Amino acid sequence: MEIRPLTPMTPRWFMRDVPLLILVATIWAFGIGVGVMAARVRRHNINPAWLVPKERFERLLWLIWVPVIIAQNVLPALAIRRRHPLLAVPEAALLHPVFSNLRWAASIGVVLCFLVTVECWARMGEHWRIGVVPNQKSDLVTGGLYARVRHPIYAFSALVMLCAAIIVPTIPMITVAVLHFTLLILKARNEERFLLEEHGERYAEYCRRTGRFFPRVLSRNS
Repeated sequence: MEIRPLTPMTPRWFMRDVPLLILVATIWAFGIGVGVMAARVRRHNINPAWLVPKERFERLLWLIWVPVIIAQNVLPALAIRRRHPLLAVPEAALLHPVFSNLRWAASIGVVLCFLVTVECWARMGEHWRIGVVPNQKSDLVTGGLYARVRHPIYAFSALVMLCAAIIVPTIPMITVAVLHFTLLILKARNEERFLLEEHGERYAEYCRRTGRFFPRVLSRNS
C-alpha cells in the first residue's frame, strides 16, 4: 500500500490530532513548571544554579542539553503544521488503528507524568535544583517516590520523551529522545557522585535500597 503525504486538500478531521495537541500543551506546561520552580528557589537561595550550571561537567552537558530541550519543545509544535514530511507525523501512524490507539495511550501517559512530576517538585521545595552546586549544603529528600527511586523526575522525563517519540514517530523526534535519555543517565550519575561526597554513608545506604530510575525489587543488602 502506498503511503501518500497529506496535502492541503486533506479533510479537516485529519488535522485534529488530539494526542499531538495534548503532547504540545503538556511539554510547554513542563517548561512553565520549571520556570515556576526556578523562581521559587531564587527567592530562597542567591546561588541556585538553575540557569547556568556551576560545575564544569554539567556545563559541558548543558551545551548539548539546551539544543535538545529546544528541539523537544519545537518539534511537536512543528508537527502540527505538517509543512515538512520529515517533521510531520506519518500518515500510517494516524491511520493504523493499533498505532493510533498507542498514540492516545502515550498522550495520557504524558499528562500523568506531568502530574507526578509536579508532586515531586512540591516535595523537593526549595531544595530543587537543575544543576549541582559545589560547596552548597542541601537536605537529602527521601520521602514519597524518592523512597523508592533516586531520580523520579528524570525517570518521568525519560518516559515523556518515549511517549513523545510514539506520538511523533519521526527521525528528528526519535533522535532527540535518544539524546535526552543519554544526557539523563550522565547527569544522574554525576549528581550521585556529588551527593555521595556531600552526604557520605547516609547517601550510600540510600542508594543501596533504591533504584536510579526504577524501584529496586531487592535491596543490595538482601
